[in-house]
Amino acid sequence: MDVLRSAVLLFAASAVASPALLPRQASTVTVTQVASAPAPTATAWNSGAVDEFTIHSSCNNTEAAQIKKGLGETLILVRHARDHILRFGNSSEIYQKYFGNASTGEPIGWYTKIADGNKADLLFRCDDPDSNCGQEGWAGHWRGENATSETVICPLSYEVRKPLEALCGFGWDVANGKTNFYWASDLLHRLLHVPTVGEGIVEHYAEDYAEVIELAQTESSLSVRDSDTLQLFALEAYAHDISIPGEGCAGNLSSAEAASATDTPSPTLSEEPSATSAAPAECHTHADGVVHCS
Repeated sequence: MDVLRSAVLLFAASAVASPALLPRQASTVTVTQVASAPAPTATAWNSGAVDEFTIHSSCNNTEAAQIKKGLGETLILVRHARDHILRFGNSSEIYQKYFGNASTGEPIGWYTKIADGNKADLLFRCDDPDSNCGQEGWAGHWRGENATSETVICPLSYEVRKPLEALCGFGWDVANGKTNFYWASDLLHRLLHVPTVGEGIVEHYAEDYAEVIELAQTESSLSVRDSDTLQLFALEAYAHDISIPGEGCAGNLSSAEAASATDTPSPTLSEEPSATSAAPAECHTHADGVVHCS
C-alpha cells in the first residue's frame, strides 16, 4: 500500500514538473504595415496628336486609296533613309555622295519628322480649289498662301506615278530618272513644302542631280536641307539596300546626246515608253509663289 501511494505521488510530481503539461502562454506579434505611395497620375502629354495623314472628302475611294498607299510608301522610304544614316553615319558612301561632310543630325531629323512626327495640319485633297490641275503638266501642287497646310493631287498623278516596289524598274535610275516617277518620292517632295514639315528651311538649293552632287562637295550645309538631295538620297539608299541589295540602280549621268538617244524606244519594247520621257514636265508652286517644273 505504501508502495502504491509512493508511485501515485511520484507521478503527480512529475506531471506538475513536465513542460508538456504546463498551460501554453500567449505570445504577441507586432506587424508594421507601410502604406504604399499613390501611383502618379499619367499626364496626357500627347493628347490631340495626329498619327495619320488626312485625306479630304473631295477624293473618291479610288483616289484616296492611291494617295494613302503612296503616303505609306513615303513613310517606308524616309524610315529607311533615316535608318541607313543611323546604321552607317557619314561613313556611308551614299551619304558622302549626297551630303558631303555635313553632320548627320539634320537629315536624320527631317526624315524622322515625316516618319514619326505629328501629322496635324497636313491635308491632301482632290477638288482643285485653285484651278491649277487643268494646266498642262500639273500633277499636284502645294496651295501656298491660299492654304499652307494643304496639298492638291491632280488626276495626272494617278496616270504616271509608280509604286515603291517598282524602284529601279521601267529603265529608271537615280542619276537620270525623275524623282517624281514614284509616289513615295513625289509625296516626300510635296510634304517638304508644307511649313509644318520643312519649316521654310528645306528648299530647292539645287535643281537637278548634277547640281545635287556638286552642292554636296561645295556647300554641304545646304545639302542637308535641299529638297532634291533629301529625295535622291532616300531613293538611292533604298534602291541599294532593299530593291537590289548591294547593287541598287545609281546609274551614270548621261550626256545630252545619250539622253536624246534613250528617248527613242527600243524596238523590242516599242509599246513601252522610256521612264524618263513617259511623264510630262510637272509643276508646283513654292512658298514665294515661284512655279517649279520638273
